[in-house]
Amino acid sequence: MVNKKNYITRNGYIGLQDELNELVTKERPQLVKTVSWAAGNGDRSENGDYIYGKRRLREVDKRIHLLTKKLENAEVVDCSVHVGKEQIFFGAMVTIYRNDEVEQTVRIVGQDEIDPSRNHISWTSPLARQLLSKSVGDRFKLQLPNGIEWIEILEVIYS
Repeated sequence: MVNKKNYITRNGYIGLQDELNELVTKERPQLVKTVSWAAGNGDRSENGDYIYGKRRLREVDKRIHLLTKKLENAEVVDCSVHVGKEQIFFGAMVTIYRNDEVEQTVRIVGQDEIDPSRNHISWTSPLARQLLSKSVGDRFKLQLPNGIEWIEILEVIYS
């Protein structure tokens, strides 16, 4: 992972911290306990608790390392400084009109916060890159792999 800033909302940062804390203080110690117990039961080559436990421990350690790096490189963006503005910045909740047919609301968030079910899109996505710095009322053309869409910005909210 290249050491570049990982822009993230305050809630996203807290979510990563919570996950790291859960892994370090609860899941990993329990796995170590299980693996130690299983290792004391004799033949490790056929011991499912030992084999699964070691595999899961490696996965948890890898995730802990990844989360630690992400948090070290995190740049928490205070979205509240933009409350009341109509210009789009990181953290904005933006209501758009696509091709004069479909209204959609998206939130521009960090790469670790992407959630398609909640319409949270990365600030590096093609749509977000086009939205950033634009304002309510702006209309632009968005080139997508399946063609061109016209986007009109209807509303910008910061929370």
